[in-house]
Amino acid sequence: METLRAGVIGVGYLGNFHAQKYRHCPGVELYGVVDTNYERALEVASKYQVGAYADYRDLFDKVDIVSIVVPPAQHYLIARDFLENGIHTLVEKPVTETVEQAELLIQIANTSSLVLQVGHLERFNPAIQMLRDQVRNPLIIETTRTATYQERGTEVDVVLDLMIHDIDIVLSLAECDIKSIKASGSAIKSDKLDVATASVLFQNGLRADLSASRVAKTQERSMRVCELNRYLCLDYINHRLEVGRMENGKEIRDTSALTFDSTPAGTDILQSEIISFVDSVLTGEAPAVSGEDGKKALEVAINISRHIARN
Repeated sequence: METLRAGVIGVGYLGNFHAQKYRHCPGVELYGVVDTNYERALEVASKYQVGAYADYRDLFDKVDIVSIVVPPAQHYLIARDFLENGIHTLVEKPVTETVEQAELLIQIANTSSLVLQVGHLERFNPAIQMLRDQVRNPLIIETTRTATYQERGTEVDVVLDLMIHDIDIVLSLAECDIKSIKASGSAIKSDKLDVATASVLFQNGLRADLSASRVAKTQERSMRVCELNRYLCLDYINHRLEVGRMENGKEIRDTSALTFDSTPAGTDILQSEIISFVDSVLTGEAPAVSGEDGKKALEVAINISRHIARN
């Protein structure tokens, strides 16, 4: 099997974990890490015994695959440069700042037969995979995603920071065009939206109600799907899915036969994402979360933020 040389651009909190996963990924050699804070690059490089660089361009002729884990404002330029140099690219979400930039990256990747994968991590949550196997005809989807306040991530609003995860999952379940969007939100601790809610109506009648906050007292990541005669409750954090019956619009909590927890809470979904990316490069198969998927989630997120700004 071909050994792929990997690089990680940006080794802050999340980038460090990308480097760790490549370091232990079969078929991959972690070649080097890059950070404009060269002392940080040296620190992480020393931990994994690889090269440290301050300029990502130094890796162009040295790696086959790369993770881009830098602030979103830099995603487009860095991803474009790596793709134009023939390097398969995994870029963290949101894929870019604008839909036009995402389209350009997709075009470059397609023209050069390169893998462009977007880091929508929840796609690799085993609870989501269980949910997909269970969902038949969703009528209402409700999502909640809250976190305590941290400076990290506030370069974008809460829609692009947190809600975009649920937007991506909802779009993959709906498989239908959007009819209308209503949204509201406010800035509380940062200069951008910290709390947001959105109601998205699809052409097939499905309604998705999404809520996100990064100034909450506790962390929650959950999804509820209501169908005609049953409901599904998903707990992302504990990798748990509960399925129960609906009668006359009310839940009947007789779920013993359909409640299961087949995957331990310690499942490493980032490792699963990295392995999926590597497999896509080695096999030539389409990535689990394509550039097109990332673009669609970005477009809806931007529209939600614009609705809130107008209101």
